Amino acid sequence: MAKVKMNPVIEQLRGKIGDLVFKRYGDEVVVARKPDLTGQAPTEAQAAVREQFRQAALYGKMVMADPATKTIYEEAAKAKGQPVFSLTIADFFNAPSVGEVDLSAYAGRVGDTIAIRAHDDFDVTAVKVAIAQADGTAVEEGAATETPPDSGRWTYKATVAVPTGTSVRITVTATDRPGHAGAKEVSKP
Repeated sequence: MAKVKMNPVIEQLRGKIGDLVFKRYGDEVVVARKPDLTGQAPTEAQAAVREQFRQAALYGKMVMADPATKTIYEEAAKAKGQPVFSLTIADFFNAPSVGEVDLSAYAGRVGDTIAIRAHDDFDVTAVKVAIAQADGTAVEEGAATETPPDSGRWTYKATVAVPTGTSVRITVTATDRPGHAGAKEVSKP
């Protein structure tokens, strides 16, 4: 392995040229031979990561084949200054998350609201709320509404009354374009 210094042409190189691999470690460029992995089976972790990348690439190809979805990603990619395909890959790898679940306006009455903050690196497409009694008996579930649009603030209005003093478990699940989900569970005594 050789270290290269003070050569402006080589300082900008990264990647593989022939059998040489140019790597950047901090401010240094290191040149090494391409590793020979012939006969070495990947570990379980390596195989899992390769499968994730394969799935991400398939998702990217599906987006590129669908003009409506591709347009959504193209607009965002243009604003971020990055290629559309790389944005689809990044979106695939980042599941949405549910931040705050505000139960201050929920007292178990019909019409009470639950305020939710959900985010994703690209777009949260849906938020679902499920309310169950402490023993797991389902009370109700349904979709929350994003108000205002593209704000990351979602609101759910209760449709079933819960008797006063009943403890409930509320599960909020956010979904993104690739179909990944992030969830948060809170309880209200």
